Amino acid sequence: MKTKLVTTVTSLTLAIISASAFAEIELRMSWWGGNERHQATNAAIERFEAAHPDIKVKAEYTGWDGALTRLTTQIAGNTEPDVMQTNLNWMPIFSKDGNGFYDLKKVKPEIALENFAPAALNTVTFGDKLNGIPVSMTSRVFFYNHDTWTKAGVAYPNNWDELMAAGKAFQSKLGDKYFPIVLEAHDVFAMNRSYMIQTMNKDILSTDGKINFTPEEMTSFFKLYVQQVNNHVFPSTKEFASYGKANLYEMRPWLSGEFGGVYMWDSAITKYTDNLTLDLAPYPMAKGAKDAGLLSRPSMMFSVGRNSKHPAEAAKLINFLLNDTDGIKALGLTRGIPLSSSGMKVLKSEGTLDESNLAFAGYQQALSLPQIIASTPYTDNAQLIDIFSEELQAIDYGESTPEKAAKSFISKANRMLARLTR
Repeated sequence: MKTKLVTTVTSLTLAIISASAFAEIELRMSWWGGNERHQATNAAIERFEAAHPDIKVKAEYTGWDGALTRLTTQIAGNTEPDVMQTNLNWMPIFSKDGNGFYDLKKVKPEIALENFAPAALNTVTFGDKLNGIPVSMTSRVFFYNHDTWTKAGVAYPNNWDELMAAGKAFQSKLGDKYFPIVLEAHDVFAMNRSYMIQTMNKDILSTDGKINFTPEEMTSFFKLYVQQVNNHVFPSTKEFASYGKANLYEMRPWLSGEFGGVYMWDSAITKYTDNLTLDLAPYPMAKGAKDAGLLSRPSMMFSVGRNSKHPAEAAKLINFLLNDTDGIKALGLTRGIPLSSSGMKVLKSEGTLDESNLAFAGYQQALSLPQIIASTPYTDNAQLIDIFSEELQAIDYGESTPEKAAKSFISKANRMLARLTR
């Protein structure tokens, strides 16, 4: 009887130990996107669970609308998911000091960080804490309409002086309606930021969210815009407004070739190529420049919740999605061209990534350009660009000067940024 009792107790103990060894850890993962991304991510999660039977992942996904509001509510209530898809522009809201998300440097053994460019990781490092892993990168580069530039008889510029000279050449050869490029306010800000970094080695914004230019430097920034408009490089904001409020790629002057090019996110250029032959252009570089001044940022990241009870397992999930062959194949290009070197290698070998694609060419060019000064989460902030746009319009309508615009912009922008960073 005693022998049976001991045997029974031993069996129960072993069963409990065995069950404990395979106890499930549940992770929550959230993201936004369309049906294609949802299906691909769910497929990748299934593969992850098959490879890690002790971990289960609860998927929480939605469209873009409402994604920020939902995450804001969760983070405020300390109920955020273990793994979440995040946006760089959200960082000032959630993690100004780097403490809003789990520091992924603490789980470095679980993520092959060497697969990611250090400059890209730096863009999501705050207070020396790695707040996310960039899934893909997007950068602003130049794309030109081949037929229009050929008609103008102008070679693609290799430096800023040649771009400036192209404006008058277009006007002389093709008429007043033709421009080498077309820019909206956010494009002007990004392009001329690039020029200023190349020539001054100084960014407009500091990493802590303040205007970094003196009034004199900011005046030069606005004077550059005036010079470009006067030299017919692109239409003024006043003239551009006369074309209506349609998307640029739907405007008649774009479709007819009167606008000869764009300074555009490489990931978005496909929208502009319908019935047009576009070329990736050389990136203008100032003599002696050591930094291209590129506006380059993660199109999205994967972050781990600061309240996660399973950060190591969450890191394993991120690593699987971005660095593991099965996860990479499942996700494909549903989150853009992968930043991970492993992801790039797998998708190239699979034939998923078309290396002749214009977006890919822009992506590759951006990676090849020198970059020391990284853009900040504030660089293309919508409110900041609205303030900048208002100053350009005031100049165009004769209501301001570059000197007045510079002082006004610094004052308004610093007040707005102070609200974001406090």
